[in-house]
Amino acid sequence: MIKNCLYKIAVVVAFVFISQSVFAWGTTGHRVVAEIAERHLTKKAKKNIAKLFGREPLAFWANWADFIKSDTTGKWKEVSAWHYVDLPGHLSKDEFVKALKAIDHKSLYSQIPAMENILKDNHASLEDKEVALRLLIHFVGDLHQPLHVGRPEDKGGNDIEEFWFGKQTNLHAIWDDALVDYQKWSYTEYADNIDVASKEAVAQIQSGTLEDWFYQSHELADEIYDRTPANSHLSYKYNYMFYWKLNQQLLDGGLRLAEILNNIFG
Repeated sequence: MIKNCLYKIAVVVAFVFISQSVFAWGTTGHRVVAEIAERHLTKKAKKNIAKLFGREPLAFWANWADFIKSDTTGKWKEVSAWHYVDLPGHLSKDEFVKALKAIDHKSLYSQIPAMENILKDNHASLEDKEVALRLLIHFVGDLHQPLHVGRPEDKGGNDIEEFWFGKQTNLHAIWDDALVDYQKWSYTEYADNIDVASKEAVAQIQSGTLEDWFYQSHELADEIYDRTPANSHLSYKYNYMFYWKLNQQLLDGGLRLAEILNNIFG
């Protein structure tokens, strides 16, 4: 048992170092979402999730779906396209949902329910369920990063050059990690500071459909595009502009992940 746990830790640590050298993706935001979700799980859901994860918290696996991008065997190659949807900007709700449902390949929109279905399938193996849970935790986080519901012409902001406190970067990376890490909180501190909604507010956040949640990110992505011209020199003011919306997305992601997991396991 100890040997197996140490092996898992070694694998994850190795992926962290490889991933950080190749991809501009921070780990903090996903861990915040996972930590908040963990705090809102029912006792029954926690017990059933422990059958897959043992004593490892959700946050332990929150970034695994990004770490496997560094795999060189090709086993996880298909998963890279499951992290996002790219659609035109400024769509009405009806236009957006129609476009979302018309996507003809596996994407973030199709794979969230696909992972849920594996976890609900009594005939699925424990190994398949464990992988599905790792991916689901991450994908719900991706859904609430607004530029994972971005535009195809710039790859969700990856092709839009920006400067963050004088350092050259891109719009997607600013929302992936720069804004989150600028707050200078650990993921547990972040969760402590934003997971303060009332029961009524929690219920409101957890309501709605998957399409509603996608459209929320689409609308915020529109605002980000409109208020962030290419080659902007961003710093304190930009953080002030989006601080509350950033935190709301992280909180919403965590609470909605908890709702999904409680429905599956609780």
